[in-house]
Amino acid sequence: MCGIAGWVSFDADLTHRADVLDAMTETMACRGPDGRGTYVRTHVGLGHRRLAVIDLPGGAQPMSVNTPAGEIAMVYSGEAYNFQELRDRLKSLGHAFRTDSDTEVVLRSYLEWGESVVDHLDGMYAFAVWDGRDQKLLLVRDRMGIKPLYYHPTPDGVLFGSEPKAILANPLVRKAVDTEGLRELFAQTKTPGWALWKGMHEMRPGTLISVDRNGIRQRTYWRLEAAEHTDSRDDTVARVREMLTGIVDRQLISDVPQCVLLSGGLDSSAITGLAAERLALRGERVRTFSVDFVGQEENFVPDEMRDTPDSPFVRDVAAHVGSAHHDVVLNPADLSDPAVRRATVAARDIPNGFGDLDSSLYLLFKAIREQSTVALSGESADEVFAGYPWFHNEALTRVDTFPWMAVIPPMSLAARTDHIEPGLRKQLDVKTYTADQYATALAEVEHLDGESELDRRMRSLCHMHLTRFVRTLLDRKDRLSMAVGLEVRVPFCNHRLVEYVYNTPWSLKTFDGREKSLLRQAAAHTLPRSVVERVKSPYPSPQNPEYAANLQQQVKELVAATDPQVFALVDRAWAQQVVAQDPARMTTAVRAGLERVLDLHTWLDLHAPELQLD
Repeated sequence: MCGIAGWVSFDADLTHRADVLDAMTETMACRGPDGRGTYVRTHVGLGHRRLAVIDLPGGAQPMSVNTPAGEIAMVYSGEAYNFQELRDRLKSLGHAFRTDSDTEVVLRSYLEWGESVVDHLDGMYAFAVWDGRDQKLLLVRDRMGIKPLYYHPTPDGVLFGSEPKAILANPLVRKAVDTEGLRELFAQTKTPGWALWKGMHEMRPGTLISVDRNGIRQRTYWRLEAAEHTDSRDDTVARVREMLTGIVDRQLISDVPQCVLLSGGLDSSAITGLAAERLALRGERVRTFSVDFVGQEENFVPDEMRDTPDSPFVRDVAAHVGSAHHDVVLNPADLSDPAVRRATVAARDIPNGFGDLDSSLYLLFKAIREQSTVALSGESADEVFAGYPWFHNEALTRVDTFPWMAVIPPMSLAARTDHIEPGLRKQLDVKTYTADQYATALAEVEHLDGESELDRRMRSLCHMHLTRFVRTLLDRKDRLSMAVGLEVRVPFCNHRLVEYVYNTPWSLKTFDGREKSLLRQAAAHTLPRSVVERVKSPYPSPQNPEYAANLQQQVKELVAATDPQVFALVDRAWAQQVVAQDPARMTTAVRAGLERVLDLHTWLDLHAPELQLD
């Protein structure tokens, strides 16, 4: 896992700027609590914070190797799940290894294959290689964008880091946010390359960037492509089961304690069941963790998003697989604690307004980290297997926008914009921007000749979820887990599984008349009947009105304060109106607006950005 940072400057001597590299690296101490290191040469500085997972004594970074033509150094974040096979292959090609780490395998893979190293890796990763032989930097991000990586071009090179905060620690960077950055912040369309801060970019998944004296060049090495699917239904189910079993088995490789995140839904339960099955072969027992809220099960009321509480299904799975299970139970005061909000906004670098969804996940991860260093998650199964309810409502598959924005109250246009200061709201025109991004996302989809109208439409929806929606969720999970030094692995994001399922026709994805037919059938042998038959339920959210009342009180204090900066972005009249509402009757969209106001206030306090609103 870990956090990486770096600076390339072809017109300066960076050996005199090691203090700046240290400052950039230390912003990510939480991502790597087990060690730190830097590599500084005339035109390059690389920094690394380490979370030790494999080869605890031997995997220190930056890692380098000398060649007759020059030194090659690397900083690496993530896991290459096929590192053992690659090691064997490289040994057969004459490479000798000093450590047992996957980091050295990736470094020597670069020595062997150069930029084509990306064609050999299977995993989640973001890494940088400085090749002293030709004075060139190579930046690489994994295919699905599981591990983050950002960069900021400079007049004579580039700055990069696992998180924006690493780049912002360099004095060359102006901490400015303009209307273009704010437009996407409020739209939440996950525009590829957007990074909020002016001049900064998020590196796109499945790309590599090379930097030398001639400038910066980007190349896409992987994208979702349409391909003919010829397997029968039985063969498809068998193939999915075989792939998932192998993926989970590989992702259980670790030299530190590990566990599985269990919500009681099909996705996390499938990973739990498969992990329990594989660990039992080693004589081990799977450990599981779940999040819940005080009084949630006893007082649960079905709402627009959730029909059932999670707890009964969690108990069924834990009993079925015999896991060592732990519930992390939170109360409204935990979730609304301003210190927790500050930690989550600092971790994510943006005021996204996810509120309790972020704070509860952060507190869950914090509790897990006391017992485990690695966790497997069911994240992304809904995007891969088309599990969301709107996939199965024909009217919603035909809406002229991202379907989740038409269904999920906190992502509706009202939730994203009603609280914005009126003049700024008009200037940003989030509605038009969202429509433009939707059209762009549709245009990126490749189709097969002869596809039916239904298959074309559903392929487009699946593509948007796998290239837009899932990246928001993956970023959330990475940032909040790494904020407490926990590595979360996502088996459903294996690129070969994604490619295979993406290209199955819609009739196979829904062959039993339900969502996620392929996953349900492939994993049914490991699950209790209650979970196999359970209807999709999203990540839990507290229903206790005390939580909304706490938010109101905090926003009320902002309204009463002497001109806080947040009201350059937020409509004070809107805030005054909603803090007077009955919290027990507050809509989800309004609550989401309160979350956004508090996130914005916290973010402004953390970063003191220069707002360029003209």
